[in-house]
Amino acid sequence: MEKHYSIVIYPSEAIIDLVKSMKEGLAKEVGWFHSKNSVGHITICLFKATDEAIENIKNQLSSVCDTLAPVEVCMDEFGSYPNGAFFISPDQDSKSSLMPIMKRIQESLHNLNMQKSDDPHLSIARRLTPQKLEIAKSLFTLIDVHFLCDSIVLRKFDENIKQFAVTDTFKFKGNPQPDLIQRMLF
Repeated sequence: MEKHYSIVIYPSEAIIDLVKSMKEGLAKEVGWFHSKNSVGHITICLFKATDEAIENIKNQLSSVCDTLAPVEVCMDEFGSYPNGAFFISPDQDSKSSLMPIMKRIQESLHNLNMQKSDDPHLSIARRLTPQKLEIAKSLFTLIDVHFLCDSIVLRKFDENIKQFAVTDTFKFKGNPQPDLIQRMLF
């Protein structure tokens, strides 16, 4: 049976705590909203996989992360989408660093039917009505947070709590083309 998975970037614990407090503050003003209880993250992709397939996916993620180097991320503004999403956005340099990482991870899982994110952002709320979105914009106007993106996280949807739970973390090791080096050694 297929289960729901996501691959995400977690910011630092301090930013996760800040996002949690922002979500709580927004909820006091507008009530419940989509993603209110979700841990702050930057989505790379969502997909379904069987228990057998997930082992292969973990190997692929491990291989690609072996070659990725950590990048410093600066998130310095709030943004929104027409669908009612309200989020923290990385600055242009950080977007330019995150987008190739996201694309490499997505491409490494080429056999999967997945929902891909191509615009890195840290969601505060989703599917807000226009009125609630305006309240969010008035509550949160200034942001300037930084973190080192040095890993990705694989999460599986837990039907009991109706949230994704971390199953694995894959550290970026910055190794240059390990396959080529290994072939040269043997």
